Amino acid sequence: MNTTAHTLTAAAGALGLAAAALTDTGTLEAAEPRKRPNFLLILADDMGYSDTTVPMHPGQPDSCRPYFNTPHIARLAREGVRFSNGYAPAPVCTPTRRSIQFGMTPARQRGTSFESDFDPAPHQSIAQMLKAVDPAYRCAHYGKWGEVIVGQYRNPWSELPGHPQSLAYDRSDGITGNLTGWYYHPAYAPDDAHRNYECEAWENPKLTFSVTEKAVAFLERQAEAERPFYLQVSYYAVHTAMQARQKTIEKYEARGEPPPHTHFGIGPMLDDMDEAVGTLLDTLDRLGLADDTYVFFSSDNGGYGKRSPDGSFSYRNTPLRLVKGTLYEGGIRVPFIVRGPDIAPGTFCNVPVALYDLWPTLRELAGDTSPRPDTIDGGSLAEVLRQGDAGTVDRRDPFLVFSYPRNGKGQAALRQGDYKLVVNWGGNRAELYNLADDIGESNDLADTMPEKTQELFDVMIRYFDRVNADGPRALSAPAAAE
Repeated sequence: MNTTAHTLTAAAGALGLAAAALTDTGTLEAAEPRKRPNFLLILADDMGYSDTTVPMHPGQPDSCRPYFNTPHIARLAREGVRFSNGYAPAPVCTPTRRSIQFGMTPARQRGTSFESDFDPAPHQSIAQMLKAVDPAYRCAHYGKWGEVIVGQYRNPWSELPGHPQSLAYDRSDGITGNLTGWYYHPAYAPDDAHRNYECEAWENPKLTFSVTEKAVAFLERQAEAERPFYLQVSYYAVHTAMQARQKTIEKYEARGEPPPHTHFGIGPMLDDMDEAVGTLLDTLDRLGLADDTYVFFSSDNGGYGKRSPDGSFSYRNTPLRLVKGTLYEGGIRVPFIVRGPDIAPGTFCNVPVALYDLWPTLRELAGDTSPRPDTIDGGSLAEVLRQGDAGTVDRRDPFLVFSYPRNGKGQAALRQGDYKLVVNWGGNRAELYNLADDIGESNDLADTMPEKTQELFDVMIRYFDRVNADGPRALSAPAAAE
């Protein structure tokens, strides 16, 4: 930085201190006009790739469900860019939420699907990172934080290093999880899809509307104080239990039986959540924040399946393969929409991206383009947000990697270009798919392309070795290469 620029920066800082005011938490903070962008991340729970009324890809008309009613998510799509290859880092909630906060793959977090040895102390959360870029940022998280996001089940929760407050969030709901949002597993009550659980939740199902009210109040405070902000709204919908307002349930009951691959309970929950998304977007408009705010919308993993009373199992993520809890596309490919400054409206991007790319993306958009820490696996999406398929994502590794360890077994997956390797390491079996012409992963190429299979398998092993993670590196070779 030259001397003149440094002097101007120092002068601006002095003016900011002179204009300091008491914040909503009673601390002094600069109240100068915003000079950095705002960020709003809206994260759904268990929302599948096809759970909207707008396709994630123009060439995949079956990647949406007209039976649903999601006009506000559709508005985001019209006003921003849709990613046809958007991925959750993991097929279940906690490792994905950890990945978002710290910009790293679940493999680097180590451990099982939920618990791990992860220690947040040496790392920066999104809130800590943004405040390092500019202390004026205010950060809030409302809704589902995540099961054991610190890595282990321990009490008291308020003293955990993974508590939102310890990770620099100014406001939050604390450590919340599935139980907070009225949880049940559909396998335990397969005939209860139409039931509205607990009468006290009828007007606030899945806490959708109270979470939104807190988010709106936060936005109003930041607009009044003219501070830049990061707000993460993590809805409990559309995770089970299947809750919605009674009038929303009746609307869908009037539509009759849903079409194949469409579960009744998802529609009403999506409808309520979409209305809440609309409230957030309208609030940004009302407060004059929309032009300065990047809005990200996605899900923590793919949609779950449903076991019917007759024992059959249905998959709602078609055209993708399987469901939540697997590393096939149905478990990890999710809706991903971004709206914001310099983003062309109504566009599509086919570049593969993952939610662990958010950390470096926000950092660059906030103005910090210095080298990323070595533990950051993600790359900035700034270029593809502005240039679409002509842009690139500058990751340290030219691939996306996924891990779902379960008691020494589990799955791992790696996507490089159009090819995806899936390894069930408990069974010493590698599968290879070309997603460009086989999005449903129905044609395993491992036997016909053994060299490519081995190549990607070796890349995967080297990555797991480098981050010292549980994974398939113990396998001698994929079965197709033997």
